[in-house]
Amino acid sequence: MALERIGPFEYRHYQPSLPQLNRAGDEGQRHPVLIVGGGPVGLATALGLANWGVPSVVIEADDSVCEGSRAACISRRSLEILDRLGTVRAFMQKGLAWTRGRSFYGLDEVLVFDMPSAQGDKFPPMVNLEQYYIEQFLLDSIAKVNAASPGRVDIRWASKVTACTQDNRGATVRVENALGTYDASADWLVACDGGQSLIRSSLGVELKGTGYQGRYAIVDIELDSSHPTERRAWFDPPWARGTTILMHRQPDNIWRVDYQLAAGQDTAQVLEPEQLRQFVQTHLDAIGEGHLRWKPVWTSIYRAGAMTLDSYRHGRILFAGNSAHAMPIFGVRGLNSGFDDSDNLTWKIAAVVNGKGVERLLDSYSAERVQAFHVNAESAMRSTEFMSPPNRGFELMREACLSLAGRHKGIARLVNPRQTHAIAYEKSPLSSAGDPFVTGPGEGAVLVDVQVREGVFLTDLLERHGFTVLGFVSLSAQGEIEAAVASPGWRWLPVQCVVLHAGAEVTQLYGARAGSVYLVRPDGHVCARWHAPSAATVLAAVQLACGAERNLQ
Repeated sequence: MALERIGPFEYRHYQPSLPQLNRAGDEGQRHPVLIVGGGPVGLATALGLANWGVPSVVIEADDSVCEGSRAACISRRSLEILDRLGTVRAFMQKGLAWTRGRSFYGLDEVLVFDMPSAQGDKFPPMVNLEQYYIEQFLLDSIAKVNAASPGRVDIRWASKVTACTQDNRGATVRVENALGTYDASADWLVACDGGQSLIRSSLGVELKGTGYQGRYAIVDIELDSSHPTERRAWFDPPWARGTTILMHRQPDNIWRVDYQLAAGQDTAQVLEPEQLRQFVQTHLDAIGEGHLRWKPVWTSIYRAGAMTLDSYRHGRILFAGNSAHAMPIFGVRGLNSGFDDSDNLTWKIAAVVNGKGVERLLDSYSAERVQAFHVNAESAMRSTEFMSPPNRGFELMREACLSLAGRHKGIARLVNPRQTHAIAYEKSPLSSAGDPFVTGPGEGAVLVDVQVREGVFLTDLLERHGFTVLGFVSLSAQGEIEAAVASPGWRWLPVQCVVLHAGAEVTQLYGARAGSVYLVRPDGHVCARWHAPSAATVLAAVQLACGAERNLQ
């Protein structure tokens, strides 16, 4: 039976619909973009495209947002992406920021870690927020876009894609719902249909990588606890020997409890209400909160895996989120990687659809995000092997680390869960060679956000629908750049010049001097950096980042 509410959150259920069909029973209209899957990644992609002026159709099998906490931790990098989407305010108002984590072995605290943060940061390193709120806030922002530009995002609820084909012009899907069946076509299709992706299956492509045998039960409980918002992990606690337990606070007094299942333990038995009640009550008793009233609100089972497609582009079909890759929950790289996929892909599709970039730009999406997967997976797999040891050898290593961690800080670092962080796109085909810098974000790296004056951050100055030429103190080529971009012959994305007059601390952070220039992409990654470049050099780098051949520079 579908949930109607969790705490104060009330589910809205949407009815299926049919578009206007021709006599053959198909849509007469061809869409620029079809998005299969209306979870967070699909909705973020639709919202991002809408902000670029690109209409899309989202086809979602369910009739409402998701049930349960699911992907409940949002990273600083994802908050920056949500800021560009224009929706971050709701996330910050409702979400619970946190910086600290604690790990226990038996009854002993063996690690306390603090993620990098400072007073005055634009965003905290992490925010806890249930996925149903994440999806709802994205829907609310889409509703505002549609109010200003009716039909910009067409969400078709309770509709299932049952088949998919493509040719060199685009892709076509068969859509079924309670009202009928029809075909819908688009120039581009973005598959955001999750781990069991039908689009992936229709192409005959598979995720490759490592699947782990360890399983975790996830239980969301409503609990009126005053414990602060932090990540807590218990390894082999006396009240649940052989188990690892994680606990996170979420808004509305919803607490998420993840715990490892024993090998061979029956999943159906674990999820029986009485079994869950006994486990959670025993845990709450042990941590001093057993006297508080609580009730379960959602449960699920999770199995870890680190797998990916070889390529995220297949002709006119592009994969994002869990349809493209699977990430273990440890280090919260799942949804956060999906938001990065969407952020990387959205501006590139928009450039191609709007005629401001060439099609090979979409190949860079796959190259960059597959590389990011492997960087993320390396840390995620280490965390998973520690949190859920795949064999007795790993168990012995973990036991040794945990037994020594309380007395040896160097060993305690091995217990650190290696939280997600922004990935630099090394050797990106969109980056241009620049000048040597002593420090600062290099080509492919994410711009480091800093406060440049009271209440204004560096990311507030960036062009959201084009490139930013960021000059420190002066920008001698500004006039030539602006004239070239304003000319009728300019056929690439817009370029905005910003001259930054910041203090010595910011200048040193970027390894800059008077006349230094950073070229920044719409997704906040650095394309190139120079000391006093010519206008021709900067404009050639912009063209390359829009997909032009290198010999056009």
